[in-house]
Amino acid sequence: MRLSLRCSSIALLALAALPLQATTLLVNAHIHTMDPSRPEATALAWKEDGRLLDVGDTADLQKRYPDATKVDAQGATVIPGLIDAHGHMLGLGMTHIQVDLVGASSKQEIVERLKAGVAKLPKGAWLIGRGWDQNRWAGKQFPTAADLDAAFPDRPVYLERIDGHAVWVNTAAMNHATKALDGDWQPQGGRIVREGKKATGVLVDGAVGLVADAIPPLSHEQTRDAYKAAFADAVAVGLTGVHDPGVSLDDFKVLQEMAAAGEIPLRLYEMADGNHAALDWLCTQGGHWADASGRLQMRTVKLYMDGALGSRGAALLTDYNDDHGNRGILVTSPDAYRSAVEKAYRCHVQVATHAIGDRGNRMVLDTYQSVLGDHADSDHRWRVEHAQILALDDIPRFAKLRLIASMQPTHATSDMPWAEQRLGAERLKGAYAWQRFIHEKVPLAFGSDFPVEHVNPMLGLYAAVTRQDLNGQPPGGWLPDQRVSRIQALAGFTRGAAYAAFMENEVGTLKTGMRADFVILDGDLMTVPPRQIADLKPLSTWVDGKAVYRADKANAAH
Repeated sequence: MRLSLRCSSIALLALAALPLQATTLLVNAHIHTMDPSRPEATALAWKEDGRLLDVGDTADLQKRYPDATKVDAQGATVIPGLIDAHGHMLGLGMTHIQVDLVGASSKQEIVERLKAGVAKLPKGAWLIGRGWDQNRWAGKQFPTAADLDAAFPDRPVYLERIDGHAVWVNTAAMNHATKALDGDWQPQGGRIVREGKKATGVLVDGAVGLVADAIPPLSHEQTRDAYKAAFADAVAVGLTGVHDPGVSLDDFKVLQEMAAAGEIPLRLYEMADGNHAALDWLCTQGGHWADASGRLQMRTVKLYMDGALGSRGAALLTDYNDDHGNRGILVTSPDAYRSAVEKAYRCHVQVATHAIGDRGNRMVLDTYQSVLGDHADSDHRWRVEHAQILALDDIPRFAKLRLIASMQPTHATSDMPWAEQRLGAERLKGAYAWQRFIHEKVPLAFGSDFPVEHVNPMLGLYAAVTRQDLNGQPPGGWLPDQRVSRIQALAGFTRGAAYAAFMENEVGTLKTGMRADFVILDGDLMTVPPRQIADLKPLSTWVDGKAVYRADKANAAH
């Protein structure tokens, strides 16, 4: 008995020696918890470890935690931290050092923007831009090197299309190509656009690397700076997490350094860039690596099946409606793709595959079904990134194979002016078909595909709810039967995205034991007029119970 008492005393003394964790209390809030057992609350309490201690009413929690440090929301709306299930962090950071071509309405406007950008470059440096879209121009035809050569006869110019699946280069850049671009050959999984046998200056999908490989790579410090810029952009729009598809092992090592130094303010769910060094490394880690802070992990490989619809690279079951004889591009050969999926399966790595066209999606489904075999009902959570155009009878297969549809609402509103031209009316029934997936009980994870689309998740929430552009067109929404409710839209950017990353017990809802990741907004997502959803702004963004962005401080800095 004495020994027992002595041990108890030692244990109590040891507990007394531990520092008591302070409690923080958010009060006077209008909280949409996304927890079905308690959808709304007015207060949150959390400890210094960033875990929610309590969710409830302000008066009750103030009595329960009288010594807590209080944060007064002053009636503002609070939602769980928003998670973009498909956004390219390094690409977002790179927009700060490239020429922004988004929204340019003509080739002439692009040349003028490039002339302004070139003034900042040292002699001999490549002039790089991104965001052009020929669908915005009169004639809607691909541009040519000649359109750039007069203004830039000597400096290499490399311009990425808005979807990231094609580039437009000048003659000086083509002269750096790793292989002669003229002739009648085509690279695996890509297309060199030619007039006769002469390359015109546009490279699609697998052809892009013929010139891209000649561009000097970013230095270690440039990569760090690009990531820091992306982090700042993300938290400023209310993102507390991003699923980052396709990171190289070298870039992931930079992120590991930054995580160890406490320099990552949000949660990054990284995907290895195909069947390369990052996947090999991930296999040596047992298929999953996570840092101690919970801010960085990798357990997924991002693969490609086809190209994009805007550049007519999405693989279709029948010809493009506006380009007869063209059924798109398989970026990865079926044999190489299956080999990569099998390797990931053996390594216990989650598979996420880019598939946009109905043929591309069917080939992914067929491969997943074949490789998973009798284990299709396991908790593998394999994903299809975009799942943009499907044959109607393929949508139920997602549920049978227990797959996740990782979709981007703003893709629908960006593509709607010309999608029917590409596909015809009949194929649109399975395009951007969010409600058809929900009807089949397929988990949806929403994102943006930034920097293809804007990083701001409010634009995605607005597009999901209305299927309209920012001018309210078309009236009632495009293919309006596929609109989702506000709660379904928010679920896609919270619970759904968390589930797609095996993190549903960590983030995505605000309830006891979860991480204190949340956003305080300047309006109520659930009640403002639909158009105002796009204009909502974070007053502050919180990760692990710490403010990683405050609008008042950001405004004071400008």
